[in-house]
Amino acid sequence: MTAPKITKEELARRQAVVEACRWMNASGLNQGTSGNISIRDGERMLITPSGLPYDRMKAEDLVPMPLEGEYGAYEGELTPSSEWRFHLDILCAKPEVGAVVHTHSTYATTLAIAGREIPACHYMIAAAGGPTIRCAPYATYGTAELSANALAALEGRTCCLLANHGMIAIGPTLDKAMWLAVELETIARQYYLSLAIGQPNLLSDAEIGHVIEKFKSYGPRPRPEKAIA
Repeated sequence: MTAPKITKEELARRQAVVEACRWMNASGLNQGTSGNISIRDGERMLITPSGLPYDRMKAEDLVPMPLEGEYGAYEGELTPSSEWRFHLDILCAKPEVGAVVHTHSTYATTLAIAGREIPACHYMIAAAGGPTIRCAPYATYGTAELSANALAALEGRTCCLLANHGMIAIGPTLDKAMWLAVELETIARQYYLSLAIGQPNLLSDAEIGHVIEKFKSYGPRPRPEKAIA
């Protein structure tokens, strides 16, 4: 069966994922092929393939998986990331989510190894949707148990840690999910360093609630185009 032709618009969406993967490794947000990214594409998910180094990945290599129908089905010769399950489950459970970013960033993973959730040590935690960034209990990678744990940790949140594993950040767009992944790693680093010099001063739930309201229009935005006279 001949694969459907990729449109110019879809190719651009795919290329954005490839560039995001390469950027997160170049920036230190991820290492090797340990991370993965998915985006919603109509009634399916496009996800990075398993084991393919980002510097060799092409837009055409992203693996389509239907959001409905046969669970775990995919198109093409390349297999989807081993973490396809929580990507698919998140996109199915949260229709407002357009992208899922998973990385093994150093500080977030360090806290996850310690099984520590991140408390309200900085007002930017409001970007997570609440006064904490939860740490999901450990489960073997790629399993239904890990996916269930991740979904529970993401209840009312936009990011979480995965015990002894890494982090997940979600957003309505790829840009927002990537931005949040950077913010999560930043606050993880800040919390880790604050623990090294003493007991962090934590903000109240009321203050974080106030900041969450202010954050409703916060985050990366497209550059406004100047009107042409």
